[in-house]
Amino acid sequence: MGVHFGVSTFFVFCLLVLSANAREFKITARPGSDITGELSKLFKEACQCVDKSTILIPKGEFKLGEIEMMGPCKAPIRIALQGTVKADGNVNGKDYWVAFRRITNFRLNGGGVFDGEGNAAWRANNCHKMSLTQCKRLPISIRFDYITDGKVRDITSLDAKNFHINVIGAKNMTFEDIRIIAPDESPNTDGIHVGRSEGIKIINTNIKTGDDCISVGDGMKNLLVERVSCGPGHGISIGSLGLYGHEEDVAGIKIVNCTLRNTDNGVRIKTWPSAACATTASGIHFENIILQNVSNPILIDQEYCPWNRCNKNKPSTIKLVDIKFKHIRGTSGNKDAVKLLCSKGFPCKNVEIGDIDITYNGKDGPPTFQCSNVSPKLVGKQNPKACSSPVTKAPGQ
Repeated sequence: MGVHFGVSTFFVFCLLVLSANAREFKITARPGSDITGELSKLFKEACQCVDKSTILIPKGEFKLGEIEMMGPCKAPIRIALQGTVKADGNVNGKDYWVAFRRITNFRLNGGGVFDGEGNAAWRANNCHKMSLTQCKRLPISIRFDYITDGKVRDITSLDAKNFHINVIGAKNMTFEDIRIIAPDESPNTDGIHVGRSEGIKIINTNIKTGDDCISVGDGMKNLLVERVSCGPGHGISIGSLGLYGHEEDVAGIKIVNCTLRNTDNGVRIKTWPSAACATTASGIHFENIILQNVSNPILIDQEYCPWNRCNKNKPSTIKLVDIKFKHIRGTSGNKDAVKLLCSKGFPCKNVEIGDIDITYNGKDGPPTFQCSNVSPKLVGKQNPKACSSPVTKAPGQ
């Protein structure tokens, strides 16, 4: 009886050990090879495992074409990217390069690099010449669509053709220790764009790019952005909102303990005039932000109209409610330190400004603080003096 108990216990123990250890699938191609087919095959096999699994892309440089990794999977799955995967120069394919879709308990890490090879594609970008709804849509480097309980850590996105990272339909997803790199003149290369998701965290991340470091689209709820370094780039933006019909409300956005350097904008909210929808953005909180030579450091722009392709005579129908800018300090790259330009049709409500200290040393100074269609609640110190300057035209990017 004692022997039987011991054997049974050992058998159960072995099962527990096997289930605790992830099964590993490894790319075996030589560096320089195209691994698109092998990676697709390994993902499909790993996705069917009943135990958790890891797909390893080892050190070295590999070619990777358009690839979609689609769940649902039977168990947690991890992609360990230790090497560099490089895209081709194709700009006529799908709207993505690498897509992870409908996966629960997903991990992507390993210290590796997604190289989007965007230089040739940037010359094909024509969005500055025509409507944003009609211009050529270049491939996004990495898409995360409908991921639940995911974590992406310690990867680099280099020279994306379009957005570096796009997140939609996700729940409980964390991005940590991410590095995003592209030249400041690269068009539409938003660092991380999130929308129609809930419970997203972006932590301890360094972004240098040619557009918004982080952009928040419609339908985003409960977003935390913390310890992010941004610059060059266009800052950290809520929006733009209102370009398309059937957009959803935005709520619960917290941007804290971030640093912006040499960016075209700081922290901003942007909505289109003559908006195609009527939604609400609420509970947006910017706090403990350090600025170093940042143009337009604090900006609400409800007349956002890049390249003057909209009707500014029709005020924005996007409602902004419960907005806070607190403990924001540093240097401005232009005299427009604070601009709160709210909609004439729907003035901003419950806006709080607390302990702002922004300096500007340009010859056209001193710094200004402009308010339109808003009466902010003032807490603590305000430098420059709140709502003390005449309103001028908002920037157009």
